[in-house]
Formats: sequence, C-alpha cells, structure tokens
Amino acid sequence: MKTFDHYDAHSLDEALGLLANRCGKARINAGGTDLLGLLKDGVLPRYPELIVNIKTIPGLGYIEEDGERLRIGALARLCELAGSKLLRERYAVLCEAAGAVAGPQIRNVATVGGNLCQDVRCWYYRYPAHLGGTMECARKGRGPCFAIKGDNRYHAILGGRKCFAVCPSDLAVAFAALGGQMTIVSPRGERKIAVGDFYSPLGNGLADDEIVKEIDVAKAFGPGRQRFLKFTVRKPIDFAIVSVAAVTEEKNGVFANARIAIGGVAPGPFRAEKAEEKLIGKKPSEALAAEAAEAAVEGARPLSKNGWKIEVAKALITRVIGS
Repeated sequence: MKTFDHYDAHSLDEALGLLANRCGKARINAGGTDLLGLLKDGVLPRYPELIVNIKTIPGLGYIEEDGERLRIGALARLCELAGSKLLRERYAVLCEAAGAVAGPQIRNVATVGGNLCQDVRCWYYRYPAHLGGTMECARKGRGPCFAIKGDNRYHAILGGRKCFAVCPSDLAVAFAALGGQMTIVSPRGERKIAVGDFYSPLGNGLADDEIVKEIDVAKAFGPGRQRFLKFTVRKPIDFAIVSVAAVTEEKNGVFANARIAIGGVAPGPFRAEKAEEKLIGKKPSEALAAEAAEAAVEGARPLSKNGWKIEVAKALITRVIGS
C-alpha cells in the first residue's frame, strides 16, 4: 500500500469539507472491508491522498420507524440488521439479506452504506497491479470490457453496456424490492435517489464529494411474504452469483401487490416488473411461480459463458414465490 493521510471525522459537515478540499483525491471509509482490498491491490484509477474515517461520526447507526417509513442510518452494521427484531417482524427480506452477507466477522464491521457502495468484483477490473500492471478497462475510464470476449461466467445478462460487471450488494437487492430511497449529502445539500437507480454500467451514482447518510423505505405491504435467496459458489460466505428478493401482499387468497428484484444479473438490482405483473390478482401456486420466473428473464442477453444464470434466476424466483 502507498502512504496516505488518515483523518477521523466527527460530523458529516467535517467529512464533506475534507472531501471537497481534496478535489477527488480523498475516499471515505467506514467498515473498510472493501476499501482496504482495493488499496492493497492498486485497483483504483486514482490512489487517494486522504482516507476520511466516518465511523467516528455519532448518530448514524440507527434502525427505526418514523411515521410511515423505516429509516436506517448508513453506519448501521450488517449484524445489527440481521439481529433486529423490528426488521425480522416487518421487513424480513432486509433481515435475511443482511444475514446472508459473508460471515459474522465481516457483518460485525461492515456497514449498510458500505455494502451499497462497494465496488464490483470483476476479476479484470480488480486484477492486482503488482501482478503485472493494472488492466485498463471501460470502468476505469479507458480500454475495453475484457469480459465480453474473456471469462464472463459471473457477469451481466441484463442491462450491460460498455462494462458487464454486476452489483455485488445483497442489501441493494432487498432495498430495491422494498422501494428503498437513499439520502445522499454533499456541500450542495441533500438529494434522494431510489436504490435501484443508484447504479449504472460504469459505477454507482456517488460523486467524489458525496456521502450516503440514510436509507429509508415505506412501510411494507400488508400480510404476505418476504423472502431473500441467493446462489453462491462457497455457500456460507460468498458473493451472490444470482440473488432474488421478493415482497408480496395477499388479499382474499390472491396476490394484491408484488415487488421482485434480482441481483447478480445486471449493473444494479434488476426489478422484474413483468414477473410482478404475472402475479397480481392470481392465487399463489408453483405453476404461477414458474410462469413469473419465465417472465422475469425475458430480454436476457447472456454473454458466451453465462447463459446458465438464466436458469439459476428462474429457479430462485420459483422458490421465493412458490414457497
């Protein structure tokens, strides 16, 4: 690792001021489970001169209901989400998603904001600089997407352009299914963006001088089901190859509302709106779940080695809807 300055911020204003003063040459750090690896391997196009530690900012680790909305501070740790009685009773999909991330050691330090903002896991993008030099790619501002003609078994089958890396965040998928909104602060004030709109093929929507402050969701649907499932290579601890979050509401024995988000298949969590439409007004059944699964992956355009993701996505959707 190269040398850098390190500063413990004690307020959002102080942290934002430090980011603004370094003009893109500073990075924020919370749990550090992603950033430290990026620094060690020399992945970032610009190595930061300053690391701003925001764990020292008080009051950003809350999980609470406020009126008609659930509010979660960006510094809430994943272990706190996984163990929250409030989430387990009313927002089970978030509880399940948080509990599915890595192992307990990681969940004890990783934060909600960090999980949403973590960088992609593409092996071309993350190729360590000390093993022969950085691989310049579209995501780094120049060069091709090496996955298009290379080993693309874990890359996007939906929505890829220029870069086909996928969003690795489990929480993003759950928040997308709940219609979550992110509050982002900067020296210019606050702005809100839907979690599903935060991601693009070339990165997330966070500017150099911005910090995620909070994620909020409207109170979940009435009686129904909330499920999160993911398929991984190393079952207990790995990043999702494909994941699915589903939030549904039932009235009079039929689906009244449904939101389904798929992870690991696109640059961000992919809302399966065609699948949702298949469910409304119909009685839950395995046959209906299979029909919705087929609709969810309509329009998929797999690369040379990742067409199998379509079948995995269909299987997971069938399970979360039909179980």
